[in-house]
Amino acid sequence: MGFFSSKGSRDERLREIINMQIRIVIAEDNHRVAQALSQKVSLDPRFNVRWIAANGKELLKKLEENAEVDLVLMDINMPEMDGITATEKLKARNPQIKVLMSTIFDDEEHLLRAIMAGANGYLLKDEKPARLHQAINEVLEGGAPMSAAMAHKALQIIRSAPSLLKDTPSEDFNLTPREIQILEQLSAGQNYQDAAEKLNISPATVRKHIENIYQKMRVHSKLEAVQLALKNRII
Repeated sequence: MGFFSSKGSRDERLREIINMQIRIVIAEDNHRVAQALSQKVSLDPRFNVRWIAANGKELLKKLEENAEVDLVLMDINMPEMDGITATEKLKARNPQIKVLMSTIFDDEEHLLRAIMAGANGYLLKDEKPARLHQAINEVLEGGAPMSAAMAHKALQIIRSAPSLLKDTPSEDFNLTPREIQILEQLSAGQNYQDAAEKLNISPATVRKHIENIYQKMRVHSKLEAVQLALKNRII
């Protein structure tokens, strides 16, 4: 008998899906923009905007009080503490929280700085609600969504990497063969569960290896670890 064996069970499952609330906060200094973004996010009944912070400093303070958050929609240009600095500090304290940049900046410098800080995705503020919802889902599933224009710029950065790194001395960070395998899985876009299945180990073991990788490489995010591994030709 299939999982959806009756109308009653289908309706029950739909109610369960709707009740699986994704806890989202917004960091945005423009009140009007923040409210518009909140309304756009809330068009999906699964997404629950818990609160709005006017800058990175306020965001971090509120997270100290309650870090039960799944994802932060992060502006870049904010007073007191900008979004990139806030992302770096957030990832150091709460690496499990996803960060999706929501910004007007469409240049390579801001994109690269956001990635290096640990951002999980990068969207421009003019995205339609459907694309925003899709990006949130992708981030929560371990992906790294970008606006189309930013994805093109990211490719340009990657293509320029060989010439930038040609004369850079490499470092192995004393990584073990298993830790290198984990990095290879992360570079291929695999999440913890997928990497565990590929390597025939438990997700908890994957997380432990990643903790060791972060410590050895002195990084705070998967993107930063993968980028540093590529830079040093480890993977």
